[in-house]
Amino acid sequence: MPLVLGVDSSTQSCKAVVVDTATGAVVRSGRGMHPDGTSVDPEAWWRALETAIAEAGSLDDIAAWAIGGQQHGMVALDSAGRVIRDALLWNDTRSAGAASDLIAEFGAEELSTRTGVVPVASFTITKLRWLRDHEPEHAARVAAVALPHDWLTWRLRGFGPENPVLDELVTDRSDASGTGYWDPATGEYDRELLVAALGHDAVLPRVLGPDEWVMDAAGRRVGAGAGDNAGAALGLGAEPGDVVVSIGTSGTVFAVSRDAVHDASGTVAGFADASGHFLPLIATLNAARVVDITAALLGVTHEEFSALALTAEPGAAGLTLLPYFEGERTPNLPDATATLSGMTLASTTRENLARAAVEGMLRGLGAGLDAFRELGIPLDRALLIGGGAQSEAVRRIAPEVLGLPVEVPEPGEYVALGAARQASAILD
Repeated sequence: MPLVLGVDSSTQSCKAVVVDTATGAVVRSGRGMHPDGTSVDPEAWWRALETAIAEAGSLDDIAAWAIGGQQHGMVALDSAGRVIRDALLWNDTRSAGAASDLIAEFGAEELSTRTGVVPVASFTITKLRWLRDHEPEHAARVAAVALPHDWLTWRLRGFGPENPVLDELVTDRSDASGTGYWDPATGEYDRELLVAALGHDAVLPRVLGPDEWVMDAAGRRVGAGAGDNAGAALGLGAEPGDVVVSIGTSGTVFAVSRDAVHDASGTVAGFADASGHFLPLIATLNAARVVDITAALLGVTHEEFSALALTAEPGAAGLTLLPYFEGERTPNLPDATATLSGMTLASTTRENLARAAVEGMLRGLGAGLDAFRELGIPLDRALLIGGGAQSEAVRRIAPEVLGLPVEVPEPGEYVALGAARQASAILD
């Protein structure tokens, strides 16, 4: 049966998996590393993609492929298809002031209605406004704006400075919905917002539907790709009613919804998904590292930490940890600090501290579920993924705190697997 390739070009690295379409099994894989930083030369992504594909056995026997990748990054191209400056990534916060400026000009409610999101520093629209205000000579040269997965797809299809057909740039609904100038409800770009950010119009990638495809230079079918969270949802097989709780260095909570979501408060980003539905999302800064730092404080391994936490009763005898060790994004409290309260001679034990850390971290993520519920998004099941989900204490305590049945899928490269699933679908 045919083989397909799925790619995850994340912030840290590029992972490629080759999947047998008959069995869904991964038969080969490869990886290439990305440089650190919040501003990166996209050529580094290209080299990592080449490395990952080579380690995965090349494209020679691949029938179709698709690329998932980190959302929001700004890849600015000139008329000759050349990258104008290093790409500003989602975690580059220099455009925070630009986000405030756009909200002041248009209003949060208006922006949420038109695009499903209220701009923050991570979104592409704010990075374009920053470019206009701080590097006007670069902004003036911008002929096209792509996202990381758009640009890599374009390059792997055979385009670039040596073949600069900007109109061949393509993207998908999920990544387009993270730009801040695309409307998930209508499927159209909001050119007025683009011009307000960049200062002039530019070529934007054509948005492919979930089942649409284009060709590469060798005649292979190429899927639309996806943003990382949408790719993970696709790889997990998440459906309406499912909420994915990703516990990594930071926390991400996203649900699959049949309806578009608009939240003028900016708490919930109303993204689209890769299947034709929508992907409301919130992000938190404090997740797995809450467990890490508490385990280190107690001088125990993660396994010993789990045992301590599970020895304590629910509620930790009133000991409560508000785990804002690094401030917080949801709620928006960048200068907040962590607080341990409810300390008595009886409650202040190693077991209760471990339990309070797990419950506090999960309550922070659970606030995202509460925000979804307030918007009327149906939630039936939580899928727990990420490094933090490997903690036995987290797995066992999560249903109590989140108020939902919890499933923990086997660890896997779900973004790359989602891209591979997309590639398989376009062969039908």
